[in-house]
Amino acid sequence: MIRTSHVLDDPILAALRGNHAHLAETSGLAARYPADVSLFSALADRSDARAWADLAAMAGPSATVVLAGDPPTPPPDWTITALLDGVQMIGAGVEPASDPEAEVLGPADVPEILDLVARTEPGPYLPRTIEMGRYLGIRRDGALIAMAGERMRPPGWTEVSAVCTDPAYRGQGLAGRLIRAVAEGILARGETPFLHAAASNTNAVRLYEKLGFTLRRQLTIALMRTPDAPAGSAPA
Repeated sequence: MIRTSHVLDDPILAALRGNHAHLAETSGLAARYPADVSLFSALADRSDARAWADLAAMAGPSATVVLAGDPPTPPPDWTITALLDGVQMIGAGVEPASDPEAEVLGPADVPEILDLVARTEPGPYLPRTIEMGRYLGIRRDGALIAMAGERMRPPGWTEVSAVCTDPAYRGQGLAGRLIRAVAEGILARGETPFLHAAASNTNAVRLYEKLGFTLRRQLTIALMRTPDAPAGSAPA
């Protein structure tokens, strides 16, 4: 049972139970994306020890998982490795616009995407993240130099994510153009764009505000490690 008053209070769980159900791995009170798609996981009830046990069983020992929302209080055998302050913004005011240079990226583009992400660090992007939604890119002389796309898709909403530009091409408005192009596809489905950003990334937050995003809530992005395997246990 989702104990929230708005679908964006837990967009991970809502997406895994909705538009991304085909990607979801579920067990009891826990759900997550496959480890090569995304590290995001969700618990139906964070106060229930069974939910934490279900997630640990799915992820395996000493695995990294990511939760978003209120600061978590995991069982004592879990390890919190990082707590990041983030913001959730909604894009009801974004003006959509197609872009003649934006091309849809596919599986064949993943090596270039991973290279661009490694150089620009917009957030985690894994070999199968591209399966989460539609990603658009802009090229110069054949090289991918900017991208943005869709990540979580809770009912009625789609998250704009992986917004990044090669440092040599920044200041040309490419990120804004791609965000508006991604938003056009989202709005065409009758959904509303939203996004998450690090609270410390003030330049990005200012860009999003300029494009029409408004702050909905502050939240915590928690990176955690599941319990270690018991001493003497056989490897899986």
